Amino acid sequence: MERMKAVTHDGPGGLAGVAVNETAVQHVGPGDVLIELKAAGLNHRDLFVAGARTPADAPLVLGADGAGLVAATGDGVTGTGLAVGDEVIINPTLDWDRASEVPEVPGILGGPTQGTFAQYVVVPARNVLPKPGHLDWAEAAALPLSAVTAYRALFTRGALAPGEHVLLPGIGGGVATIALAMAKAAGATVSVTSRSEEKLRRARELGADHTLRSDADWAAELVQPADLVVDSIGSATFAPALAALRPGGRFVTLGATTGADVTLSLRELFFRQISLLGTSMGSAEEFHAMLAFVAEHRLRPVVHRAFPLAEGAEALAELAGGSQFGKLVLTLG
Repeated sequence: MERMKAVTHDGPGGLAGVAVNETAVQHVGPGDVLIELKAAGLNHRDLFVAGARTPADAPLVLGADGAGLVAATGDGVTGTGLAVGDEVIINPTLDWDRASEVPEVPGILGGPTQGTFAQYVVVPARNVLPKPGHLDWAEAAALPLSAVTAYRALFTRGALAPGEHVLLPGIGGGVATIALAMAKAAGATVSVTSRSEEKLRRARELGADHTLRSDADWAAELVQPADLVVDSIGSATFAPALAALRPGGRFVTLGATTGADVTLSLRELFFRQISLLGTSMGSAEEFHAMLAFVAEHRLRPVVHRAFPLAEGAEALAELAGGSQFGKLVLTLG
């Protein structure tokens, strides 16, 4: 059986169980495609998966995002337009077709399905799409999960319209940085927050209209209240972001990196007629729409740093530190 190098989790939960190992290349079944990966993107989800695992769990190849070349196709893939050698990007969300038909728990590569931090990965042919031609391998690998999450948050759930004001707390992460680019491309005014003056400076370079310190009074300092908040931070930013919304505004929450528990006054919610919306990842329908939007506006995800596959554990440790602006990726080949 053919072998490959991969970043796996096996043993104690967390980063202590992460190492580069040799493992078997998966079998290419009917309807599947074998991808020779050129780059793989890191997400906070990879840290959550590693942290939730136990020594009793079978070894797992981590990683949801990736881009590479079609290396082989299984039975039944003919007629899909995929051919050996094609440059492709992977939709990591499994078995979620339509935006309106939300599964209880969407499937995703990198837990429990084997992931993309490897030389090869097997995925359903329906999850393999042409790589946007204006992106290099690292940029393409940085795109999938963050971009489809941002796209669904802004447009499907947030119903963003041109001329509206979007507030993005905690600029610097993969979702927030691509959301900034998407919102600007859609004609919105964008405000961002951060504890870091350097991250605020970088955000202004990328087109942010207003930048605020995390410890500021956002409602008082904003030029105008926000029509839409897209928040991936959680408990630390919930209250000030909610206060910065106009009456009738929309609050989309998609993460809880600082904690999931918040205090909410229902009176504030109904008197101010706020729409509180949850979202996570995105459907195949939205992934296709996101790629079209990215291609139309020539958007590029911000890649903070690329690591070789052999330094996968170090890359995850840097991600856990939270100092990056944009995405971390692994490169192969």
